[in-house]
Order: sequence, then C-alpha cells, then structure tokens
Amino acid sequence: MVASMEAARNAIGVVGNIIALFLFLSPVPTFIQICKKGAVEQYSAAPYLATLTNCMIWVLYGIPWVHPNSTLVWTINGTGTLIELVFITLFLIYSEKKKRLRLVVVVVLEIIFMVALTVPVLTVLKTTERRSMVVGTICILFNIMMYASPLSVMKIVMRTKSVEYMPFCLSLASFANGVAWTIYALLPFDPFICIPNGLGTLSGLAQLILYATYYKSTKRQIEARQAAQKEAELVGNGHPKNHNISV
Repeated sequence: MVASMEAARNAIGVVGNIIALFLFLSPVPTFIQICKKGAVEQYSAAPYLATLTNCMIWVLYGIPWVHPNSTLVWTINGTGTLIELVFITLFLIYSEKKKRLRLVVVVVLEIIFMVALTVPVLTVLKTTERRSMVVGTICILFNIMMYASPLSVMKIVMRTKSVEYMPFCLSLASFANGVAWTIYALLPFDPFICIPNGLGTLSGLAQLILYATYYKSTKRQIEARQAAQKEAELVGNGHPKNHNISV
C-alpha cells in the first residue's frame, strides 16, 4: 500500500513537473512580442520577480538537508529559477531606465534575502524537521505571493474589460499547476505544498473566468484600434478620409 502510494505520488510529481515547466515557459509568446516591439509596454515584471523568489525558496526546501526525498521539488524549481532569470534579463533590456533600475534593486534584494535565509537554516537549525518547518512556512507565504501577483493585472482587466495583457497560456498553466501539486501534496499530506497550491488553483480559476468574461470585448477593442491605426495611416499618406467629391 505504501509502495503504491509512493509510486502514485512520484507519477503525479512527474506530471506536476511537466505542467510546471509549461507554466514557467508559458510567457515565451509574450516575450517574443516584447522583443519584436522593443518595449515591455504595459506588461508587469511583478509575476516574474515573485516567481523567481518562490522558485529559489522551493529549491532550498527540496534539497536533502532540508526536506529529504523531494528531488522532484528542487529540480523543477531550479529549472524555474534559470528560466525566470532569462525573462527578467529581457525585461531589463527592453524597459525604460527607471523601470530597469527598480528591477535591479529588487533582484539584488531577493538574492540577499535568500543568502540571509539559507545560511542560518543550514547552520543554526540542526534537524531536517525544523528546517522543513521554517522553510516550508516561508514557502507558503511566497507561493501565495506568486499566485497573488497577477491580481494587479486582474484589476487592470476588470477596469479596461480587456485581457490583452493577461496571457491565457499563463493563466491556464497556473491553474493546472496548482491542481497537480495539490494532489501531489495529499500523497501523503504535506501542508507546505498543499496550502499554497490549493490557493493557486483558486487564483488560476479566477483568471480563467476573467478571460472567458472579457475575451469578446478584448477582440472588439483590438479590432477597433487596428481600424483606427489604418485610418490614421491613410490620412497621413495623403489619402482623404472621405472619398466623396462635391461639385
């Protein structure tokens, strides 16, 4: 029974890793657009900064000296850390000077925080139980922050009635990731993984509901903007807006 539960847990963990990798890579289309336009426009770096910290803390939680038998946890989050660093680097390249400086400051503070957390955990706390308790509690807080970070974008969506700057792939991956890791945390029960991912499931679901609600209005807004741009180009090229000639 124990062996079958462990096998099921590992299988779900592998599925969770695959979904989490998709979650980490889901902003790629967004960054392709950013690179093409040469500007980040209204896209926010907050989700990527939050995810970076979250991944680094989960790497600490999953290493054998903190929480044994959690290879699937630290490997996927180590991969996520590298991916988020790439995204943040692209934000630095295509952001305005003021935003760039703020990003650098936040990243430096995140690294300082991780060093300040890792050193005492591995030196002062002597058992893996205590280390798991301390790091796991912090993981809950930062995982909630990662899932809550899209709230600012969701606020913009509700105000503008447009999901243009809330990528669907990211919302879908967030929801699926939350579901997979919640199930993983129940075999056996791990509150440090279950609590934040249960909340993450709700956050992802809320984003999907918003997307379904404002998808049509977003299409109308984009079409209207494109039509206005074409009209402006025609006028700018010397073509009259009204082609009727009066005599």
